[in-house]
Amino acid sequence: MAHLEIDNLCASYGNTPVLKGISLDVEKSEVVSLIGPSGSGKSTLLRALVGVTKPTEGTVRIGETTVDYRSAASLRSVRDSMAIVFQQYNLFQNMTVMDNVTIAPIKIKKWNKAEVRKHAAELLERVGLSAKHNAYPDELSGGQQQRVAIARALCLRPQLLLLDEVTSALDPELVGEVLDTIRDLARDGMTMLIVSHEMGFVREVSSRIVMMDKGAVVEKGPPAQIFDAPEQERTRDFTARILSH
Repeated sequence: MAHLEIDNLCASYGNTPVLKGISLDVEKSEVVSLIGPSGSGKSTLLRALVGVTKPTEGTVRIGETTVDYRSAASLRSVRDSMAIVFQQYNLFQNMTVMDNVTIAPIKIKKWNKAEVRKHAAELLERVGLSAKHNAYPDELSGGQQQRVAIARALCLRPQLLLLDEVTSALDPELVGEVLDTIRDLARDGMTMLIVSHEMGFVREVSSRIVMMDKGAVVEKGPPAQIFDAPEQERTRDFTARILSH
């Protein structure tokens, strides 16, 4: 059984369909990357999985549990299983790094404060920010803030990490430090679903790649297939354009 199973998932903005029957499985410890042109539905798919955008049709299963997006209890459960990191860091500017990372587990989950802070310290060391516990967001670079956002997501102990173009808001020289953090997570077996335009990185880190266009899946396969021998003309056209620049 797949760790995450998506079957015929649909979503709309008003009367405009944005996801058109997405079906996709993600196995435990797999890194699956979503690629495709802007507006193809990649970020919307991640938002739909955590219920930020409500699916209008289809089924999502995490392990043996089927998500009911109409149920507040089911939504809480899915958000316990999946954590999402967005393009913008969304850190609380009036809180230290440590407080940003620990606020949800302590205040919302009511987990043991000492245990949460110990775990957070380990995570901050893992993302290379062990010296920044007491720093405030405006004292950090964009790359450091995004690594705090990743540590904050991991502090909730998710089974699946969703990364939505987490380097797109960064200066080019800061992209590498965030990608290194994601590489480390992949090596450690974190299950991840990634939206990224960093094609070299996507090819390197992904178990499989999903090409999307106009709200639908065009092609799925290992990196070598998608980049070197794509089966669909739309995939060939997209990768040729991306890789030629």
